[in-house]
Amino acid sequence: MSRLVNDLISKGYLKTDLIIEAFSEIDRVEFVPENFQHDAGADIPLPIGHGQTISQPLTVAVMMELLDPQRGHKILDVGSGSGWTTALLCYIAGKKGHVTAVERIAELCEKGKSNVEKYGFITRDNIAEFHHEDGTQGYAPNAPYDRILVSASADEIPGALKEQLAVGGKMVIPVYNSLWYVEKKSDTEFYTEEYPGFSFVPLISRSST
Repeated sequence: MSRLVNDLISKGYLKTDLIIEAFSEIDRVEFVPENFQHDAGADIPLPIGHGQTISQPLTVAVMMELLDPQRGHKILDVGSGSGWTTALLCYIAGKKGHVTAVERIAELCEKGKSNVEKYGFITRDNIAEFHHEDGTQGYAPNAPYDRILVSASADEIPGALKEQLAVGGKMVIPVYNSLWYVEKKSDTEFYTEEYPGFSFVPLISRSST
């Protein structure tokens, strides 16, 4: 287990065995550009090109613990970037689960797909699939989802994502500088909770690029 993972455990950010396993088995170094690989073990965000970043591990740990993904879940990963969160979710969901990754930047979508395939999660295990799409619209063909993770900051929680969340499902999404936990109680009722103090790149629809 890496020093970074041990540090996140000791500080109380990583708590759940399955999430800890994922952080231990999925090496962040595989998802950062070569010139930043020496910093992959640091608890900092790193550039991945196109004005985007791979999130700080502490932030991803908090998001994963709030999201509470489980084996067999159907999960939507919005703003998949270089693929690190997608790979973590694939490890957690396992072969009976499925992860749909959505990324609006075509080059990053392909890079993320290539990175995740290093672990065999696409062609070997058939857990993940990647789509170059507008993340604000989710990916309706695979809905409903047990869990939705969004890694870019929105102005508000997109209606399409709320609609694509299964009843009983959970979503974690940044809105401005806060993380929001969303739980779908019924088709029309949602429980939400705000966790302030975070910073993300913006969630941008394709039409605004």
